[in-house]
Amino acid sequence: MQQVYDPLGNQALSALVAAVPIIIFLLGLTVLKLTGLKSAIISLVAAVAIGVLLFKLPFTASLGAIGLGFLGGLWPIGWIVLMAVWLYRVTVRAGNFDIIRSSVSSISADQRIQVLLIAFCFGGFLEGAAGFGIPIAICAALLVNLGFDAVKACVVALVANAAAGAYGAIGIPSIVAVQQGGVDKAEFALMMVLSAQVIAIFIPLLLVAILDGVRGIKETWWVALLIGFVVSAAQAIVLVALGPDLVDIIPPLLGLVVLALIMRKWQPKHIYREPNAPTLAELESQTVRHTGSQIAKAWSPFLILSAMILLWSVPFIKGLFAAADPKTGKEAGLLGFTTLNFKIPGLHNVMEKVAPIAPQTTPMPATWSWSIIGASGTAILIAVLITIAISNISWGAAFEEFKGAIKQLWMPILMICLVMGVANVMNYAGMSSSLGLALATAGSIFPFFSPIIGWIGVFVTGSVVNNNTLFAGLQSVTAQQIGANPALLVASNTTGGVMAKIVSPQSIAIAAAAVEKGGQESQITSAAIKYSIALLVISMVWIFVLSLFV
Repeated sequence: MQQVYDPLGNQALSALVAAVPIIIFLLGLTVLKLTGLKSAIISLVAAVAIGVLLFKLPFTASLGAIGLGFLGGLWPIGWIVLMAVWLYRVTVRAGNFDIIRSSVSSISADQRIQVLLIAFCFGGFLEGAAGFGIPIAICAALLVNLGFDAVKACVVALVANAAAGAYGAIGIPSIVAVQQGGVDKAEFALMMVLSAQVIAIFIPLLLVAILDGVRGIKETWWVALLIGFVVSAAQAIVLVALGPDLVDIIPPLLGLVVLALIMRKWQPKHIYREPNAPTLAELESQTVRHTGSQIAKAWSPFLILSAMILLWSVPFIKGLFAAADPKTGKEAGLLGFTTLNFKIPGLHNVMEKVAPIAPQTTPMPATWSWSIIGASGTAILIAVLITIAISNISWGAAFEEFKGAIKQLWMPILMICLVMGVANVMNYAGMSSSLGLALATAGSIFPFFSPIIGWIGVFVTGSVVNNNTLFAGLQSVTAQQIGANPALLVASNTTGGVMAKIVSPQSIAIAAAAVEKGGQESQITSAAIKYSIALLVISMVWIFVLSLFV
């Protein structure tokens, strides 16, 4: 059955109705202050009703879409989050966080600087190595352990991720953008430098402002801007010279080193501490000098995590777990039998994309891939097991923390599954495409609205990769129709999508779970959404200005 993108005969009106599940979800969290679980359930009911009754999605296909959403929410996303939180809990139980706290404070007791170290630099590195919400979970939890308010810790971790999200998990979002948009890789890289990297320079300054307002900007503006420039410029150089794979690996580490070196020679005159954090006097009384080996051992769980994720990302290793591909004739890897693919009954190839979303009628596959060993979550599991083996913690205590992680995460993971169900229903029904097509009718001013499509794509799907799969082609085709630069608008799709990660339901659920605020997603969303919208508006204006010259 072919998708219908304009069931009401008016693209704007059809898109408005298609947006109802998104509107319901946002209103539920921000205005009605519902839990994320309740908002997701109501949004899912609305998505099914509109998809089936108006967009003519078969009811059996809607059930299949929900089922695919639940499976995808459990694996790989739920598996990754569960393992990441277990690693964090094991690290805390082993007593490493006293040393971690001390090592961070030894660089600077100023918590504005600590946010730049952890959320911006270390979080950017974790995004490049792992993605899938791991940097948000780990950094938010680290900040809470340093004394930050849980909601504020989530917000700064989410906002900081906006500087790295386009190149997460070894650059996959940008690689997919080039493939789906059909644009030149080098030109796309240049457009990403002009669009995303210029904005990324100011993210550290925004993080300081979130914490300490105008005073924070006055006292630390030059450091924040310098670190923003160092990381963003390094990202631009790596992107243009080497491609997107290492953009979030080398630059954030460079930024961390530069910031640590600056702090050896300079400290803010006023040391900012969060209200719930230990005072300077308390911090000094708790300070114990630790050897380099003790500090390395304390941080080792996250170093092992990064190493395992990077190892799992090596093409040779990924090839070992690859399943056979009948279409291309590619044979399965040595461990390909551990990757099982299941076609979803009632949904697989039932719906077809049509022009202008696809150049020709294209069946929509619906396959759940269960990569038992090849999943990133399994790499994190191995990191957990290694950490247990080398840490001062018994296996019994470690498995107590595993049970605690399940108890902590079951509700947020259920919410993620429901949100994935909403995303799949909207995607297979053509509702997401209807939203994109409505904005594409803007004509010559389309570049101004272009980032909104990316924002919608990530908010709905929770992934910059999925967003580019869904809309990069539309952006490219529309650019050609109005005489704009296709590479710029594909980059715009990616940039706008990154801004949505700040408030995408998946990101919010992961952040809430990491700081044990499951059920309080509305507080995090209400606090974070203004930054997401502000960055989106800045992107819209900037992309439009760029479109006049490139």
